[in-house]
Amino acid sequence: MPRTPKGEVSILNKDGMIQLYWRYQGDRKYLSLGLQYDPINIEVAKRRASQIKLDMLSGHFDKTLDRYRSDRPPSEGLGAVELFEKFIEWKAQRVQPRTLDKYRGLVTWLREFFGNRTADEDSATEFLGWLQENMEPITVRERLVLLRAGWKWGLDKELVSSNPWADLHVRKPPKQPTKPFTKDEVRRILEGFENSRYYSYYIDYVRFRFRTGFRSGEINGLRWRHFNSDCSVVWIGESHTHGEFKDTKTGKAREVKLSVSLVGMLRSQLEKLKPDPDELVFPAPKGGPIHEGNFAKRAWKTVLEDAGIEYRKPYNTRHTFISHALEAGMSPMEVAKITGHDVRTLYEDYAGLIKSHPTTPELF
Repeated sequence: MPRTPKGEVSILNKDGMIQLYWRYQGDRKYLSLGLQYDPINIEVAKRRASQIKLDMLSGHFDKTLDRYRSDRPPSEGLGAVELFEKFIEWKAQRVQPRTLDKYRGLVTWLREFFGNRTADEDSATEFLGWLQENMEPITVRERLVLLRAGWKWGLDKELVSSNPWADLHVRKPPKQPTKPFTKDEVRRILEGFENSRYYSYYIDYVRFRFRTGFRSGEINGLRWRHFNSDCSVVWIGESHTHGEFKDTKTGKAREVKLSVSLVGMLRSQLEKLKPDPDELVFPAPKGGPIHEGNFAKRAWKTVLEDAGIEYRKPYNTRHTFISHALEAGMSPMEVAKITGHDVRTLYEDYAGLIKSHPTTPELF
């Protein structure tokens, strides 16, 4: 092996194939390019060697060597599809499997639009416009968040030199909010479940939804061990959605003190059932977690129809709780702590209902 001067990259013939050799921070480095040792490929190898040398000198050397393996000229960086696929591989070690579905779905769109091309500001803007022609604005905004995150990761890993998605935005069209249920409608819904021949089983579940404003998945994933000894405080840190148990939507846990009526309802069930601590508080009639879709299509829809109430999804119990709590003058901070909302989001979405404006006190 010929001695390679410090900072230089040698091009070697290894059994008829091109191999690069150099030293970095005192260690020997080898890279097989998968190319035959011929004049044309040697030119490709020279460009690759120059990129490695430049990166070592500038402090941007990729220790994984991934940047130097591609058949693409190094200066171009990774293609949009290749970069995002690498991001997904990295993300797969850190999120729930189902969370990756939207990431993988986005790869299909990237592949159709970019092929092997890299993404720059112009092509990123065109791609976003193309998505807007084929998706709802809210979906495009969600995909833009993923793209920004992917290229930010790429910047951190020194796989790309810029983030073309960073300054792009999707216009948010005005949307009329769903109407919360009135107090009279809530009363009629609860009476409907309580008196239902087929769905009275769900009465405590529906009461709990209306009186806490928790997310559906948080309630469906509640276990008896999540309550303190007298059921006055509940810990919200687990959720059941799309057939699996996982963290809450925000990834943060919270504790909430419950109203006297809810404590009484839960203690009554606890004394009657004497359940195992790991059992679900609100299981489906045949056991296991309640399936939100089945509950909505059957029990919920039927009771609302029988009560003559305009259909709104079960998730509207959350909107209803928040709306009535704010209208009653409850502090937005307290409501946010109960429901697990980001306070800023709560102010943006419910600004018209927030009445707790501070008043200067009569101090002197």
